[in-house]
Amino acid sequence: MSDWALVGDVGGTNARFALVHPGSVELYHIKVLPCAEFDNLDGAVRAYLQQVGVTVQEACIAFACPVHGDEVKMTNNHWRFSKSSMQVSLGLQTLKCINDFTAMALGMPQVPDSDVIAVGSGDSLHGRPRLVIGPGTGLGVSALVSNGNDWIPLAAEGGHVNWAPTSEWEIQLWLHFRKHFSRISAERLLSGAGLLLLYQGYCALRGLEERCITPADVTNGALQDGDELCLEVLNHFCGILGEVAGDAALTIGALGGVYICGGIVPRFPELFLVSPFRQQFEEKGRFKDYMKAIPVWLVNAEYPGLLGAAAGLANAAVH
Repeated sequence: MSDWALVGDVGGTNARFALVHPGSVELYHIKVLPCAEFDNLDGAVRAYLQQVGVTVQEACIAFACPVHGDEVKMTNNHWRFSKSSMQVSLGLQTLKCINDFTAMALGMPQVPDSDVIAVGSGDSLHGRPRLVIGPGTGLGVSALVSNGNDWIPLAAEGGHVNWAPTSEWEIQLWLHFRKHFSRISAERLLSGAGLLLLYQGYCALRGLEERCITPADVTNGALQDGDELCLEVLNHFCGILGEVAGDAALTIGALGGVYICGGIVPRFPELFLVSPFRQQFEEKGRFKDYMKAIPVWLVNAEYPGLLGAAAGLANAAVH
């Protein structure tokens, strides 16, 4: 048996690889390879293993696309393959292909305390479910449920629940968005494109000129340029995330805690900590005290998907 196993986290642009010792989640030899430089997964894996000079018999790789069938077809790049054929091609005894947000969820308990920031108060109850939620290209939602020995990740599509406005201003925004979309999901607003859409809604309803043309323009305007409108929009974005995360926490009884991850919020931790997020997370009427007791952590880890893939190697609940 090889002393090493391969773990990976493949997105639309880059494939991140690392080695772990079987049974461990400590990452070695992390490398990032551009997907465009390879015809398919096997080419990238062989290039990586050649660079690090090892052979492996086990692998767990996360993909930003559905992976429940034998065929894996990447959503935002040209890679497409059969899992069974790929396992044979790479000479692996074990090849686990998991969804990227399943890996994100599995990675959360592996993240060191130095890479998380507490958002408000609350104490984690041992063995109780934990919510994992993060806006990025879309809104990823998952959960971790303990079976006593390990964490079972729940594959879910919670980002596509209906967005429910909770104020007169949000009702106006909802009515405006409803002119353009047949349905307003949480992900419609809690994503990169959603941040820009929220900004555009503010401009349309207030009769203001749109100066931002990308989501990055909105965050840069708020964080660097002192643009009051951008700052208001970004704070509102955080507040909506609090509402949605709070609803999801209630749904699964996330008394173990809530992880905030993804590609957007960790970029502005200082603003997030003073944003309306925690207030809106807790604002659940008669269940406000219940919500106050739930801890929330903002995750700043650099490679949570790789940590999750490493945890998935030995997790019997991950296939």
